[in-house]
Amino acid sequence: TPEERELIRQKMALLHTRNFSAYARKMLIDGYVVHIDTTDIRAQTAELQKIGVNVNQIARRLNSMGPLYTQDVADIKGALAQIWQLQRYILSSQR
Repeated sequence: TPEERELIRQKMALLHTRNFSAYARKMLIDGYVVHIDTTDIRAQTAELQKIGVNVNQIARRLNSMGPLYTQDVADIKGALAQIWQLQRYILSSQR
């Protein structure tokens, strides 16, 4: 019926899926579909990639120039602080 179709469409929208076949298979096999919000994890991954690029740039500079500079140490400490801050935020938001 049109009402049933609309209900199915609403449930699919809640799961952010448009693929009816995949939704129907999952429901028929398991009886439920779990939607996991990965927004925070994606943000963390993007930040970690940026930090990794920064660390690689510092490593290249050290390899090409020789001695370790105070600014390099400060940059590395700042990058590590960003990682820990992001981790604490994600952990606190999951409680």
